[in-house]
Amino acid sequence: MTALLGERLGIEEHELISLVGAGGKSRILFMLGRELASRGGRVILTTTTRMAAAQVVEPTCWSDDPADIATALRPGTPLFVAISRAQGKVTGPGPDAIDRLYAATSADHVLVEADGSRSLSIKAPAPHEPVIPHASTTVIVVIGADALGKPMGSVAHRPDRITAITGLHRDDVLTADDAARILLHPEGGFKGIPEDARVVIAVTKVNQGNGPAVIHLTRILNAHPGVDRAVTIAYEPAS
Repeated sequence: MTALLGERLGIEEHELISLVGAGGKSRILFMLGRELASRGGRVILTTTTRMAAAQVVEPTCWSDDPADIATALRPGTPLFVAISRAQGKVTGPGPDAIDRLYAATSADHVLVEADGSRSLSIKAPAPHEPVIPHASTTVIVVIGADALGKPMGSVAHRPDRITAITGLHRDDVLTADDAARILLHPEGGFKGIPEDARVVIAVTKVNQGNGPAVIHLTRILNAHPGVDRAVTIAYEPAS
């Protein structure tokens, strides 16, 4: 039997979990949130950036006031917290407000999409990114394995930032070693992670074609002392 996603990620009973990087953050946010809620947990989902409104099908609280959220929060069903909606996007609370929600509500888990990637599969953050709540207990750094073996510029969000930290050019084919350098760089995947947070790297969109490269990548990642674990998530077509 395949282990539940929360078990594979090592999620504990009470956590503030932030997702950064590229290649499937939103999917993990909703999959994990629904799984944790299905066990009877009280789960808050939100974002410190902006998210497509069409992705949000959970009940939504349009306030970051802990009292309002306490009224709306129910065991068994994730609650999405947003503060505004415009042009097909929802905007979530700032990182300080999310820290307060984690401390002041009965939520067992708060899950936060704390980065943007424009549906691409790897990135290095701009100076203002990511926007990770300081109280985060786990940060999940995401990469899509479909980026491997392709020209960096065709699969990366902010390719110029990747060039700046690694020297890779847009036409260079991205190898597993290159991806590891980006993910583990203090101005790449590790940028802005709170000192006490546990780091998990999720390699998504894994299939038979990229399997050997993914094995090499996860071996490098799991050997790094700053990484609690690297997990793979098989590719599934979007529904």
